[in-house]
Amino acid sequence: MSHSRNYAIIGCGMMGREHMRNLALVPGADLVAIADPDAGSRKAAADQAAALGQDIRLFSDGAEMLAQIKPDAVIIASPNFTHFDAVRPAMKSGAAVLLEKPMCTTVADAAVLERAVRDYENLFWVGLEYRYMPPVTRCVQRIHAGEAGDIKMLAIREHRFPFLEKVGDWNRFNRNTGGTLVEKCCHFFDLMRHILRDEPVRIFASGAQDVNHLNEMYEGEVPDIIDNAFVLVDFAGGARGVLDLCMFAEGSEQQEEISAAGPIGKLEVKLPKAEVTWSPRSKAGVEVETVETPQDALEAGDHHGATFFQQRDFHEALLNAGPPLITARDGYRSVVMGAAAQQSIATGLPVQIQFEDAN
Repeated sequence: MSHSRNYAIIGCGMMGREHMRNLALVPGADLVAIADPDAGSRKAAADQAAALGQDIRLFSDGAEMLAQIKPDAVIIASPNFTHFDAVRPAMKSGAAVLLEKPMCTTVADAAVLERAVRDYENLFWVGLEYRYMPPVTRCVQRIHAGEAGDIKMLAIREHRFPFLEKVGDWNRFNRNTGGTLVEKCCHFFDLMRHILRDEPVRIFASGAQDVNHLNEMYEGEVPDIIDNAFVLVDFAGGARGVLDLCMFAEGSEQQEEISAAGPIGKLEVKLPKAEVTWSPRSKAGVEVETVETPQDALEAGDHHGATFFQQRDFHEALLNAGPPLITARDGYRSVVMGAAAQQSIATGLPVQIQFEDAN
């Protein structure tokens, strides 16, 4: 059996080009085409492909590309608000699909897509790659091994830079993104479910747009995307999770910090420091484990190597007809949690979580 498979990418902006660089690191993952309606993005992708030695065809339309190329797998990295429409021709073609986060910008669309994927005969994977940052992966392994006991409190903190500039600055508005807590934070809600191996029952959030983008104007509109929030999540098994997000803290030494505390002790991981810290309640002393990420994976993207490790596993599943490790169900539920947090901020009230895919 050949270990090579042909890939195509829909959307070759910042994230699409990160996927291009990481595909170049996966043996047998042969990129053959990209599609994007923006000429500038196509030119940037063509230049990058030439530097990487990737022989690709360029298209302005994803459906036209799929009709001509017939790839084995399609990566969809177009703007959030296009995901629901962009994925349909990919599924119609029968190709394996890696759909970037968020799965969709609305709960209704995510639910429709999750139901459609249940009958899909090929691989369908949602790109919630924060699980794949090597230090995070190692910390989760140790949590799941029971080192800290049954986790009661889970805290995720991201203090970072504002939203980056995208083509047309589409990410400045809730209607295009689903809101910050869908667009950016679906990663963290997925991590909460993954770490706790449990489901949320209630979300209460407070947040606002206090600093970023207030002096920007687009066709007479000021951006409405929030830049900071606290989100409290109650889980069915009794654990609590909290997200602390600040997007005007680019001077922070550590961008992401995850802390999981149980009756035996606490496990923490920090990025970019790449250290997993164990703090036992016995006061026997703190132990620090440094988790290295290969330099080529670090240099290929902005997600601490996560994109490479996810694509490696996606390619392996594609070769061996294996199951997705991050499913449409995961994608749908992360959108529900983000949308509930946005709703809680808008109303000032806690939101009970209900999943349509519960049965």
